[in-house]
Amino acid sequence: MRLVIIWFGKFAGAYVGTQAPTSPTLHPSYTTSASVTAVYGSCLQNQNGSLLPSWTLNNPTKISPCAWFGIYCNHAGRVNSINLTSAGLKGTLHDFSFSSFPHLAYLDLRINQFFGIIPPQIGNLFMLKFLCLSFNQFSGSIPPEIGHLAHLKLLSFSKNQLSGLIPHEIGRLSSLNGLSLYSNFLKGSIPPSLDNLTSLIYIDISNNLLSGSIPNEVGSLKSLSDLRLSNNSLNGSIPSSLGNLTNLVTLYLHMNALSSSIPDEIGNLKFLSDLQVSYNTLSGAIPFSLGNLTNLVTLYIGINALSGSIPNEIGNLQSLSDLRLDYNTLSGSIPCSFGNLTKLAILYLDVNALSGSIPNEIGNLKSLLVLQLDYNILSGSIPCSFGNLTKLVISCLGTNALSSSILEEIGNLKSLLHLQLNYNTLSGSIPLSLGSLTNLATLYFSTNALSGSIPNEITNLRSLSDLQLSENTLNGSIPLALGNLTKLVSLDLSINKLSSSIPLSFASLTSLTTLYLYENSLCDSIPKEIGDMKSLSILDLSSNKLNGSIPLSLANLTNSLKVLYLSSNHIVGEIPLGHGKFSSLIQLILNNNELSGQLSPELGSLNQLEYLDLSANTFHNSIPESLGNLVKLHYLNLSNNQFSQKIPNPIEKLIHLSELDLSYKIFGEEIPSQVCSMQSLEKLNLSHNNLSGSIPRCFEEMHWLSCIDIAYNALQGLIPNSTAFRDAPMLALQGNKRLCGDIKRLPPCKAFKSHKQSLKKIWSSPRNTLGFLSVLTFDGKIVHEEIIRATKNFDDEHCIGNGGQGSVYKAELPTGEIVAVKKFHSLLPGEMACQQEFLNEVNALTKMRHRNIVKFYGFCSHALHSFVVYEYLEMGSLAMILSNDAAAEEFGWTKRMNAIKGVADALLYMHTNCFPPIVHRDISSKNVLLNLEYEAHVSDFGISKFLKLGLSNRTELAGTFGYIAPELAYTMKVTEKCDVYSFGVLALEVIKGKHPRDFIYSICSSLSSNLNIALDEMLDPRLPTPSRNVQDKLISIMEVSISCLDESPTSRPTMQKVSQLLKI
Repeated sequence: MRLVIIWFGKFAGAYVGTQAPTSPTLHPSYTTSASVTAVYGSCLQNQNGSLLPSWTLNNPTKISPCAWFGIYCNHAGRVNSINLTSAGLKGTLHDFSFSSFPHLAYLDLRINQFFGIIPPQIGNLFMLKFLCLSFNQFSGSIPPEIGHLAHLKLLSFSKNQLSGLIPHEIGRLSSLNGLSLYSNFLKGSIPPSLDNLTSLIYIDISNNLLSGSIPNEVGSLKSLSDLRLSNNSLNGSIPSSLGNLTNLVTLYLHMNALSSSIPDEIGNLKFLSDLQVSYNTLSGAIPFSLGNLTNLVTLYIGINALSGSIPNEIGNLQSLSDLRLDYNTLSGSIPCSFGNLTKLAILYLDVNALSGSIPNEIGNLKSLLVLQLDYNILSGSIPCSFGNLTKLVISCLGTNALSSSILEEIGNLKSLLHLQLNYNTLSGSIPLSLGSLTNLATLYFSTNALSGSIPNEITNLRSLSDLQLSENTLNGSIPLALGNLTKLVSLDLSINKLSSSIPLSFASLTSLTTLYLYENSLCDSIPKEIGDMKSLSILDLSSNKLNGSIPLSLANLTNSLKVLYLSSNHIVGEIPLGHGKFSSLIQLILNNNELSGQLSPELGSLNQLEYLDLSANTFHNSIPESLGNLVKLHYLNLSNNQFSQKIPNPIEKLIHLSELDLSYKIFGEEIPSQVCSMQSLEKLNLSHNNLSGSIPRCFEEMHWLSCIDIAYNALQGLIPNSTAFRDAPMLALQGNKRLCGDIKRLPPCKAFKSHKQSLKKIWSSPRNTLGFLSVLTFDGKIVHEEIIRATKNFDDEHCIGNGGQGSVYKAELPTGEIVAVKKFHSLLPGEMACQQEFLNEVNALTKMRHRNIVKFYGFCSHALHSFVVYEYLEMGSLAMILSNDAAAEEFGWTKRMNAIKGVADALLYMHTNCFPPIVHRDISSKNVLLNLEYEAHVSDFGISKFLKLGLSNRTELAGTFGYIAPELAYTMKVTEKCDVYSFGVLALEVIKGKHPRDFIYSICSSLSSNLNIALDEMLDPRLPTPSRNVQDKLISIMEVSISCLDESPTSRPTMQKVSQLLKI
């Protein structure tokens, strides 16, 4: 951006500043120019009414157009310059008579609201030297007639909505010095004809959709000082011919798909001051020749797949101000030569495999503002010289193997805003000198071995907004003076050995939104003063020794409190419900306490509730009928209480319930058929009751039900023919003496039919057409034959998508049932890894039941074909919808927000409701499918890890480029937090309407954790501006999504927390 402005200024001086004549001699053609200008001006909407009134033939004082606003003439009276920069104009160029200005040398319309196409007639301005249409809304393609402008020195069409190819005719503009086309939707390859433009000094075609490789011919443009190709989809290697551009000062290749190694020839660019190649898939070692670039001020080569050690030669770059080598697989130690980089302000070495100790020479970097060494395997103690870095603003040393105590010298770093030492093995006490860091906003010491008490000095940190001391062995009481930290937004002291009571001074923390004190030894009652914490959204006091009743004052938090966890304490009394109280609660978890009494009918007023756990208390009498009002419930656990009577009928209204536990001495009588109305139910526990009679046959219609426990009742008769009952362990059925069926060790029923007859019945019944596809290998069976027939032996006619692992086909079975069939690319012998483990996994996948997960029917392993069969979704993938303007416009804001929440719910289910947990590994817009109601369904999970991918795929790296968690660049360990990162990318993509790579790059490059984000820049421009209410919800989703993109996996929220926050 900096050089663009210089170019504009240079040309403006040449063609504007000298154009206004003192007393022009009018040329006879001026009347024609005046007429067409006046006519065109009348076609424009002018938002700045004071600028264009002079454009009229009825102006007696300004007859000549040379005196009109923005019009300049030469001494012959001919119009040779039009400058309407920032004139507030709106309209098209359709009526502009280009042929009436044969002497025009300068045309500047930037920063207006022009739209429509750039007319091909613009090629008639043969004398044009400066053409700037940037910062408008022009669309369509760049007209090839632009190649007629042989005198052109600057061409700028940046920041528009231009599409199509860059015309090769641009190669005819042999006088061109500057070419700026950034921030459009241009696609195709970079035209090789650019090599004709040997006068080019500046090229910026970044932030487009360009593909293909960087032409070798670019290396012939030896006058270039600024080359910007970033944020495209360019692939292949960086051509070594770029080493010929010895005048280059700026080189931007970041955010592409470039591969191979960084060429040694880059070391020839002695004048280079800014080199950015981050966000690619570059591999190999960092070339030693980079040490020759002694003018470098900025070096970004992070977020690649670079390996090997960091060359000592980097220490030669003594002009460096900003060095980023993060998110690679770099190993070895941090070079001591880094101590020479005394001008360094920013150093990113995080998310690598660096080992050894932090060199003492790091203390020489006294200009350092940002130091990120987290996510390595650095060991030893923090060097004493660390205290010399007095300008340090951000210091991240978390997730390493650092040991010993935290230095007292850390108190010297009085400029610190962010200090992160979490996930190490630091021991000893928290240093008292920490109290000197009065500017500190975030402090992360969690997950270490810190001991002793929380020092009172920490309460001097009056700017603190986020304090994380969890998972240590801190003891003693919570300092009363913590109440002085009135800017605190998040406080986490969980999983320690803190004792005594919760300080009454917490009443002053009116900005606090999350308070985690769980798993300590806190005692006494919950102070009523917590009710004064008016911003509190999440309160977790579970697993302590708290007693007394739930304070009535918590009702003061009705508008803010969304999550209340008080489980595993000694809390007594009743739940203080009343009309309108706790109406914002989404999760209420009170299990394992000593609560008693009868549940109030006011429970039904908590109509936002999604999770309710009152288990292991002593509630008695009946469950209120108003429970049926909690229609948003996903989880309900009332087990192990003293309820009597029957299961209330209104429970059938809980149509979104996915898990229900009514076990242990709650009910008698029969199982009501209304239970079957809960079609979203996945887990049901009715064990250890006095239920009698038969199990309702309608259970066979509960297609999502995957886990059932009816043990120790008095049930009798035939077990329903459904997956949940067929796959239930004997432990879940035992204790019912008169149950029968051909499963497990139950006695057979007289009405039972042979396996062959049952299979035939399932096949012929439209309702259960796909019930038997959970058979894992069915070579030669009828299903295999029908799928081959339905797809015409996998003919392209039926293909609806292709991917790295295989192709997807639409198949209509004889029953009319439509399924999707993913046929894997041919597997050579041995390419199926861990076959038995794979079959076990497929078996598990067939049992997964969630409304936001594509239903998986089975797998076929055949000598000729290997394929999976799953549910067919009519609208296709998110990627397809977002790439199609018409479909994207139908995909409105509410639908998009629901789709994001649906994906979050699916991942939450996979991470927490499956045993063992299932990590998707490849969340992307291609792997989220939508039905006709635009309800999101996650697909393509679990199986890919069992396939040894061929050479046609990138590597064994799990996932899709652009969605892969950065830590996978240095470790192959895939965790749930990898899915969390991918989800964050996906959520922003749904809001933005395209992959948010430029935004992700900006937040990774930002020095501040508090980003100022303009909402309109993040919204899909194809949709109308959302209402204020929807805007607030979108902002909330964006905040959650950004937290998912934290470079530190441990700092990312879990999907459980994500799901919670998205429902707030």
